[in-house]
Amino acid sequence: MSMNTVHAQSSVTGTVVDDSGVPIPGVNVILKGSNTGTTSDFNGEYTINVPNESAILVFSFVGFDTQEIPVGNKTTIDVQMAISTSTLSEVVVVGYGSQRREDVTGSIASIKGGQLQEVPAPNISQALQGRVAGVEMTPTSSKPGASMQIRIRGTRSLNASNDPLIVLDGIPFAGSIGDINPNDIQSLDILKDASASAIYGSRGANGVILITTKKGQVGQEAKITYNGYSGIKTLFSRFPMMNGEEFAALRAEAGQYQNTLDESDDINTDWQDLIFETGVLMSHDIGITGGTQKGSYNFGLGYYKDDGVVPLQEYERISLRANLDQRIGNIFRVGLTTNNNYAITDASGIPAVGMALGRSPIANPYNEDGSLKNTILEQTSGAQWVPTNDRFYSLGDKYINQNRAFSSYNSIFGEIEIPFIKGLKYRINLGLNYRQSNDGNYTGEGVFSGNPENVSTASVANSHTTSWTVENLLTYERTFAEKHKLNLTALYSSQEERYNRSYMSAMDIPSDHFQFYNIGRAEGQINVDPSQQWYSVWGLMSYMGRAMYSYDDKYMLSATFRSDGSSRLADGHKWHSYPAVSAGWNITNESFMENSRNIDLIKLRVGYGQTANQAIDPYKTLGLLNTRPYNFGDQFTTGYYVSELPNADLGWEYSETWNFGLDFSFFNNRLSGTAEYYIQNTKDVLLGVNLPSTSGVNSYTANIGQTQNKGVELSLNGVIFDNPDGFTWEAGLNIYANRNKLVSLASGQERDEANGWFVDHPIDVIYDYEKVGLWQEDDPYLDILEPGGNPGMIKVKYTGEYNADGTPVRAIGADDRQIMSLQPDFQGGFNTRLAYKNLDLTAVGVFKSGGVLISSLYSSSGYLNTLNGRAGNNVKVDYWTPENTDAKYPKPGGIQSSDNPKYGSTLGYFDASFLKVRTISLGYNFDQDFITNAGIDRFRIYCTVQNPFVLFSPYHDESGMDPETNSYGDENVAVEGQRRLLIIGTNTPATRNYLVGINLTF
Repeated sequence: MSMNTVHAQSSVTGTVVDDSGVPIPGVNVILKGSNTGTTSDFNGEYTINVPNESAILVFSFVGFDTQEIPVGNKTTIDVQMAISTSTLSEVVVVGYGSQRREDVTGSIASIKGGQLQEVPAPNISQALQGRVAGVEMTPTSSKPGASMQIRIRGTRSLNASNDPLIVLDGIPFAGSIGDINPNDIQSLDILKDASASAIYGSRGANGVILITTKKGQVGQEAKITYNGYSGIKTLFSRFPMMNGEEFAALRAEAGQYQNTLDESDDINTDWQDLIFETGVLMSHDIGITGGTQKGSYNFGLGYYKDDGVVPLQEYERISLRANLDQRIGNIFRVGLTTNNNYAITDASGIPAVGMALGRSPIANPYNEDGSLKNTILEQTSGAQWVPTNDRFYSLGDKYINQNRAFSSYNSIFGEIEIPFIKGLKYRINLGLNYRQSNDGNYTGEGVFSGNPENVSTASVANSHTTSWTVENLLTYERTFAEKHKLNLTALYSSQEERYNRSYMSAMDIPSDHFQFYNIGRAEGQINVDPSQQWYSVWGLMSYMGRAMYSYDDKYMLSATFRSDGSSRLADGHKWHSYPAVSAGWNITNESFMENSRNIDLIKLRVGYGQTANQAIDPYKTLGLLNTRPYNFGDQFTTGYYVSELPNADLGWEYSETWNFGLDFSFFNNRLSGTAEYYIQNTKDVLLGVNLPSTSGVNSYTANIGQTQNKGVELSLNGVIFDNPDGFTWEAGLNIYANRNKLVSLASGQERDEANGWFVDHPIDVIYDYEKVGLWQEDDPYLDILEPGGNPGMIKVKYTGEYNADGTPVRAIGADDRQIMSLQPDFQGGFNTRLAYKNLDLTAVGVFKSGGVLISSLYSSSGYLNTLNGRAGNNVKVDYWTPENTDAKYPKPGGIQSSDNPKYGSTLGYFDASFLKVRTISLGYNFDQDFITNAGIDRFRIYCTVQNPFVLFSPYHDESGMDPETNSYGDENVAVEGQRRLLIIGTNTPATRNYLVGINLTF
């Protein structure tokens, strides 16, 4: 608390903040013993007249302890409020402002930065997994630095983006989520329904994640913080491949292929052991925060490094942040926030995993003298490069696969309190963002190839993104007659983004030292592919108005209207408007609830809103030309043809959402939670429409189609034991279910098999045969349903008709393919914290029930379960033999399709259910006298295990592997699938990490 002394002063001013230094709006400031009072504004600031020096000010706010402070001769009183046992009315960010939680009428979930840091992670997507109902974080990769796919209340769009909007310190974020250091985050608020996210218009169509970074505190002495950890990464599990003896037995059982000169049945080479290694993790973050009489500051520097378990794979990030906030006089305020990152990602494309799994376990990589061979001969494709950990590191200049990204996200604001109109403010926000990415790849002569003279290759890709945002805001906030709270917001904003990318490649680089730095010196072909050079500019203009009203803390109403105009859409269709309205009833504050001692909160909420999506590539309204070379004798020229038609009617894809919510708290806030139901209809879906070949054009983009999402969410938090001097136990659980379906497609069609879309089915499905077992010797109709088939082959579901004698009328064919949903029955997460005095134990977990998990390791798409002995290795499976007829997998060497068992894709479908612990942390907080005497405010040490174990999973039971996905559907497989269907592929393996960390403030 800071104070400034002036004599004969009749007014007091100050700022009210929480224990983290974040301003608290709406705090009641009352002159004790009178009806005179005021409330703090959006910035936590207040002014109140006092009669004399004996006056006492009472500061009260639901969720915080009430404070009484004598005025004396002070004119400035800054107050830091302490959180009480009730956290129901904490301040949450709602977009262009904040509210007390009990005043919120939309669906908003909030997490403090400290909760995120309970899970040490390189980015917030990993830290958030399992923490918020309705927010699904799905891994897309296990590579160092990888982010997760984020879906808020399901998938809405078919061709447009389904990613949520990220707003960093009030400015829409244009970069990668990995650019945000989790240690910089003060709080995170997620707008889930349209009544909450409509304030961001088209950008909020898929939900909004509002990130507030750490700020300084007015009047605070400078403090230095350090947060750091380091540790090791180990394989969560090895890929379940056959050893030498098992593979030799499989090849003999199949009886189709003989050993090569480098193979022998008595050899057992563990290629995974030769390639994978123990990785290293480290994170260091230092910050300086403080404030002056009228300003505050926060500076921070962070370093993160992740050396993976795959050789040469590495991710490094350096982050620099700064925040300044300064009052000028009595009515002006200015501020600056900047977040800057430089990240290097190495060897994300190295083929080490494929080599570890695909090399023959009965091939000997060593010569008779013990030296390593350069190549070995396999059945698959002849000579193969011999991979070992040491050999990867010995490549030196012969191999580089590197991405270097620099990003700078900056926001500047100026604010003025309009004189003579109390509560009215004008604010201008300016966002200036820049991001560049440089990819360079070089593979030297013979590297990774069985041919030592295989020509070297190199490529370079450079991209730049620049964007600016200008927002003009008018806000008016007042409380009338101590019961009527009114907040009005008006906005005019504009935004523009420019993006360009260039790419070129070459062959036969004259020296390894050149790598990709001088492709022009290549002695082979230099290629500049026109389809790989991109440039785009798009803009968005918006108007918005919002009113939030509360009467006597009982009845709340919020109404928003926003209108967006997008350059991406056609003339006459560029603008779309979004109404939203929500209401809340705090039943607890009614007079008839006064005697309900065990009920702390019961609040009902209902909301309706519209949002829209314009997230298609710019220029889709203009159509597309492609090129084709022609020759006329010895003369060559380039011709152009229309590949995509223009659409002068291309407009907005929009969603209408209803949300119904119940917030509750019982037993002096020992048990609290939220239950919600929502239904969302998305119309005029942006979709590529295929045209018949007779039209001469492939397709065009149009607003055709409709989808629906509906679901339920439940969040519970409980304090089971609460003894500050002894044992404390807290626990939280969230569970949610989403039901998604495709309502209509273009031209009234019921299915689009090429894209895997089917009306009245979920957007993400599998369209394939359904495995029902294996054919046995005594099964009837094998010769009819599978002509030429054999016992032990995969048996799939037959959907045709039967003759009068019970025999099938036809063989199994394409008409027997099934539409199988991937979506789970429900999913969620849990967390618990146990503490005894200064010692605490925290665990966070996630779960999923039902749905289908796709694993290319077991399916035919990955070519690692061919069961014929031709491939270098085979995943370890229980296969059918005449002596083992109860097996799950088919007979080796049986009937095949494209070198795989017929219907081999069905072998990759598993029950997606799992229950796993994501992290366990044990920490100790020092409060001994020597800590205090040394000027240290906080000293905590902890140890953490990440991804320690799986409690339940059918896939884990069979494979031993992590049951979460690690690849996109068209990645790390030999046969391309739908990219949107996340799978378990032959990607970098999941890891189990052991960390030791420290938190220090002084």
